Amino acid sequence: MNTKEKLFARKSAPEKSARMVETIYGCKWSLTVYQLLANNINRPGEMVKSVEGLSTKVLNQCLKKNIEFGILNKINYPEIPPRVEYQVTEFGQKFMRILDDIEKLQHEIDA
Repeated sequence: MNTKEKLFARKSAPEKSARMVETIYGCKWSLTVYQLLANNINRPGEMVKSVEGLSTKVLNQCLKKNIEFGILNKINYPEIPPRVEYQVTEFGQKFMRILDDIEKLQHEIDA
């Protein structure tokens, strides 16, 4: 072998980002939650009322995962009764653009 040849190390998928994409796509409600937020529906009660089949328990699990990944931010208002809203973080906006690109790729594959 010529010593001037370059050797490449084995490339593997980025561990954290791959797990994040897998987890978000694995949750059948995450994409729906993003759609709700894009339509200014950002309170959990409104979300549950807006989507048939979405329960409060499942929504809370979905929101929690998205907060852990830094995709969503939870805002607690010090009011009585308590008010909670969710918003997409700057990182979440970037992440959602990637998901949109994946969806476009799927449409190309299906065509």
